[in-house]
Parts: sequence; structure tokens; C-alpha cells
Amino acid sequence: MSSTESINLLGLDIAALTDLVGQWGGKPFRAKQLQRWVHQHGVDSFDQMTDLAREFRQQLTEHCSIHAPDVSIEQRSTDGTRKWLFDVGKNNAVEAVFIPEDDRGTLCISSQAGCTVACPFCSTGYQGFNRNLTTAEIIAQLWYAKRAIQADIQSSRIGEGALAAPEPARVISNVVMMGMGEPLLNYDQVLGALRLMLDDNAYGLSRRRVTVSTSGVVPMMDRLGRDCPVALAVSLHAPNDALRDRLVPLNRKYPLAELLAACNRYLEFAPRDFITFEYIMLDGVNDSDEHARELITIAKQVRCKFNLIPFNPFPQSGLKRSPATRVRLFAQRLMDAGLVTTVRKTRGDDIAAACGQLAGDVKDRTRINERLPDRAIIAIKQERG
Repeated sequence: MSSTESINLLGLDIAALTDLVGQWGGKPFRAKQLQRWVHQHGVDSFDQMTDLAREFRQQLTEHCSIHAPDVSIEQRSTDGTRKWLFDVGKNNAVEAVFIPEDDRGTLCISSQAGCTVACPFCSTGYQGFNRNLTTAEIIAQLWYAKRAIQADIQSSRIGEGALAAPEPARVISNVVMMGMGEPLLNYDQVLGALRLMLDDNAYGLSRRRVTVSTSGVVPMMDRLGRDCPVALAVSLHAPNDALRDRLVPLNRKYPLAELLAACNRYLEFAPRDFITFEYIMLDGVNDSDEHARELITIAKQVRCKFNLIPFNPFPQSGLKRSPATRVRLFAQRLMDAGLVTTVRKTRGDDIAAACGQLAGDVKDRTRINERLPDRAIIAIKQERG
């Protein structure tokens, strides 16, 4: 290691930290101390690590750092949702969103700057793909959000003069890899971040409370099941190959039969006994009674639940949200068939933090806006007939 290198400790798991400490003659327990300071206490200064020897802290200061990407914008919704826009360099930005609910606090984080899948209903896809995030950049979203939320809690405690434990909605209890990007197309870096989230010496989250969302990268689903099984959500969005080819272009490579088989293989390892199928509701595209019947057929092949998502329109898509009455009727047909079905409550849409809206106004570096929208919209209109 040269004297000019600076290693961001946010991206190192316990094995890498142990190796680093060992280079300076330190024992493994020092690596665990260091990991707790970084992830559990959220410190960004080695001087704050008071139980570490002064010489060790000096070595850390010379060779290492603890930092998240700069936050360009922070916004708060009227419903309590918070969004952070992280500058990851070269005009690339990613977003993380915290959603407080009655019984939990969910952080949605990104895995890529942009996305290669290019689903026509997702504004992120219209940026094109810029690059994969590193493990440090992925975990930094959790590290930063946790610090920000804890700072708010401390501030309110001082203001209220109260010492009671914070409400569940005011801490991060769940993490979902549902932000920008396709997590399984950045597998190695995402895997490193997942392992840190689950590590009791870091964030200590349950496998049931960490969710990876995928459009259906079948080989990587199999690897995740073997390497680090967490809860799995699959962006289904269509009940047959003809329509899904248009809504989720990845389906042309991994069609439904292969995807459903991969879901069943994953269930052998999964911490939950079902797969969540995400299904965005598009007016006149995928919301008919026949589409509901096709979903019921799919549910006979895979243990699953359905999460229906109201579409959040944006100008380039040319698509519309299914009316609320149609969504309710669609959901009822699924429930009448005995299927667990929820309708996602739209949160943070006043700050463009809702599903499918993330970082849609960041500069399009791959000029996908010039290449994709007309083709995608025409294909969907053809499907409508």
C-alpha cells in the first residue's frame, strides 16, 4: 500500500479489515472494534475511536478514510419521506429514499448510476447506464441515512426533553435494493454490501428485512440463493412473454418460464417462503381482467404475493396510471383467488421519490432518450391493439 492511497473503510468487510489491521501488526479484535466504530457508531473521524491506540489511529488517518459521496440535494416530503441525491462523480448521481411507516422505517438504496434494463415505465431507465457503484458507495447510502436520522432523533430528544426509545418508523429497520439500477447486474459489489448489512458487528439486519429487487437476471438469482439469500422481489409487471418483452426488455433473454423456475430454486434458500412479485399498474396496458387471470395461473407455479404499484407518470413514457377503481378491482380478483395482494401506497411523489421516479432529471449521458422512448411506446401501443 503506497503512502498516497486512501482506503474508504465503508466498503471493507470484516475479512478485509482484519487483513488491513494485520498489515500493521494488529490483532483481529482490532478489526472488529474498527468495524463497530464505522458502521454501528457512524463516526467519520478516527480521533473519535477512543478505545484504539493513538499509534493505530495515526496509521488509519494516514492511509484510510470514512466518507460517503457528497449529498447534492436533500428533500423532505409532506408525508415524512426523505430523499438524498448523492454525487458519485462525472455528472453521475444516485438516490436513496427513507420511507417511515407505522411499524417500520424502510431505506431504498441504489446499486447503479442509471440502469441498463431500460423499462419504459421507469424514469431512471431513460438516463441510460453510466456505471456500477462500488460496495463503499452502496453501503454509504445506509451509513449516511442512519447518521442523518439519528441526528434528527437526538435533536428532537433535546427539544422534547425525553429519553424514550425512538419509534420504529424513526429508525432504519428494513433496507430494499429497489433504487436506481439492477442490483444483480452489479453482483459482486452488491454482495459485499449485503454482507455488511447482515453482519451483527455492522448493521445487524435480519435476512428477512433486507430485500433485493431484480428484473429477472436468472443466473445471478441462482448465485444469490447460494451466496447470501435475502428476501427477493421480482419486477414482474406483465403476466405473459409478449407483453413482458415490451415492458421489461430483459425478458427477451430470460423469459417467464426460466424466471419462474429460478424463483422456485431461490425459495429453497430464501428466508421467506414466498417471492414478492412487483406489478406496476399501467392504464390499458397490463391491467385487464385477462391479465389478472394470467397472474393467477402464475401463482399456481410459484409461492408468491403480489404488490401492485400505481404508476408515477413522467413525460417521456407516454403511459398513464391505471384508475384507482381499476386497481381495486384488479387486486380484488387476485384476492378472490386466495392470493396475498397489496397495493403500494404512493409515498414521496411530491419530491419525485416514488417508485420509478428516481433521479429522472439527471443528465442522460448515454443519449438513451434519443434512442428508446419512441420505440418503447410504439411497441406498447401495438400490444394494446
